[in-house]
Amino acid sequence: MAQPRVMVMNQNTKREEGRKVQLDNINAAKCVADVIRTCLGPRAMLKMLMDPMGGIVMTSDGNAILREIVVQHPAAKSMIEIARTQDEEVGDGTTSVIVLAGEILSEAEQFISENIHPTVVIGAYLHALDDIVELLEKEISVPVDIDNREQMIGIVKSCIGTKLVKKWEALACQIALDAVKAVQITAHGRTEIDIKRYAKVEKVPGGELEDSEVLKGIMVNKDVTHPKMRRKIEKPRILLLDCGLEYTKGESQTNIEISKEGDFTRLLEIEEEYVKNLCAHIIAVKPDLVFTEKGVSDLAQHYLAKAGITAIRRVRKSDNNRISRACGASIVNRCDEIKEEDIGTGCGLFEVRKIGDEYFSFIVDCEDPKSCTILLRGPSNDLLKEVERNLQDAMNVVRNVLINPRLVPGGGACEIALAVALNEKARAVEGVTQWPYKAVARALEVIPRTLIQNCGASTIRVLTELRAKHAGCTNQTWGVDGEKGVLADMTELGIWEPLSVKLQTIKTAVETATLLLRIDAIVSGLKRPQ
Repeated sequence: MAQPRVMVMNQNTKREEGRKVQLDNINAAKCVADVIRTCLGPRAMLKMLMDPMGGIVMTSDGNAILREIVVQHPAAKSMIEIARTQDEEVGDGTTSVIVLAGEILSEAEQFISENIHPTVVIGAYLHALDDIVELLEKEISVPVDIDNREQMIGIVKSCIGTKLVKKWEALACQIALDAVKAVQITAHGRTEIDIKRYAKVEKVPGGELEDSEVLKGIMVNKDVTHPKMRRKIEKPRILLLDCGLEYTKGESQTNIEISKEGDFTRLLEIEEEYVKNLCAHIIAVKPDLVFTEKGVSDLAQHYLAKAGITAIRRVRKSDNNRISRACGASIVNRCDEIKEEDIGTGCGLFEVRKIGDEYFSFIVDCEDPKSCTILLRGPSNDLLKEVERNLQDAMNVVRNVLINPRLVPGGGACEIALAVALNEKARAVEGVTQWPYKAVARALEVIPRTLIQNCGASTIRVLTELRAKHAGCTNQTWGVDGEKGVLADMTELGIWEPLSVKLQTIKTAVETATLLLRIDAIVSGLKRPQ
């Protein structure tokens, strides 16, 4: 007798399960990978995206493209998430990680269709990942001398070679290397490089890209508060404040009852005395330049200008922190607590310059600044934004090499070398696991294959030649010249990638693929009908 159907779940939910879900997830991942496949390599194409506000983004950066795309499928959302993770963790390889994850999932499709259990496929994938990490760290990667400037510039050049800024690669390499070296701090046996916080990129439209530079100090988009204040000071004594130089008003509405005529005048005098007192504390330590995150009242401006002190107000907290690192000043929270040691004397020149229609304050020629500003000039905002994204990638590459000074060959050489080594190791893998294990080796070939496709060469012929070159685990540095679509030795071309970027790319791609293969049901709550 047939059992009656029992409805356990809410009527407003939609449920999909079984093989259909896994195949849907694989197809969604392949769709996301196909969107940015043409953005890989030196012959990468740009994508033009319009955001909902009507703004335009032109870029070949995988993360920047996927950030702007709105997707519905949950698997596609997790693919977009891995590009963001890659960008935050190592700053480069965002396109590679999506293309590779899509290919690894694509290879799993045949095993799911042949009823091989997903956990068998996942086990083989993770086994292959362990072997890849071991091969990369012990056999394929080579150490690098981080003090050799020429070698470091060569590494940055191979990162910039796939970007829009490639035309100005000599300048971009110098900027990236100088900026990262400026913010590098070594203390208690560990190296700290905080690019996001201490290497600020200021984009000023106008001029030429060749005018871009790394300032040996800080630039802020501010002018002096009073016309009589000095606009150029050599070797200034700098004071940084986190408090306002104005009378503080009550938090909420304040009522005052006045009984005599003179009381109102006395109230105004108290306000003036308070501001005068604040200025007296500042003038006592004889600074030449005062930066505050809050406001400066007209009266305070008068007293400071009279004492020959230049004041700049409403500076961002992040800018104040950068100025503190550049000139050695400490940020003071109360005017009555200022000490001589809080004054920064590491700056060589303060100057207000007009660029275009705006005034900028330069705190430059600092002694050993631990923060810097990258001044970017160029014809349009869209171009400047793309150059900034490219520079961020280049700076992250330098940071990765300084923290983990090991390199692997670029141009798909590393992936083909891994694929050949995995095919050799697959012989020792027993049972049905051998097939998904070999599938990882096939999936790794997507990087050189895409490089060949993007420069219009014959994919089958060049890839076959490359496999033959790598046969027997020899010629591990041979890869694809992404400009010409022919085989080349990456050592001669000088195309190298940081080991940390390559490890992160492969780990993230394989782990995301295994995560999506583990999903066997999707339960989605439907919107109630209006």
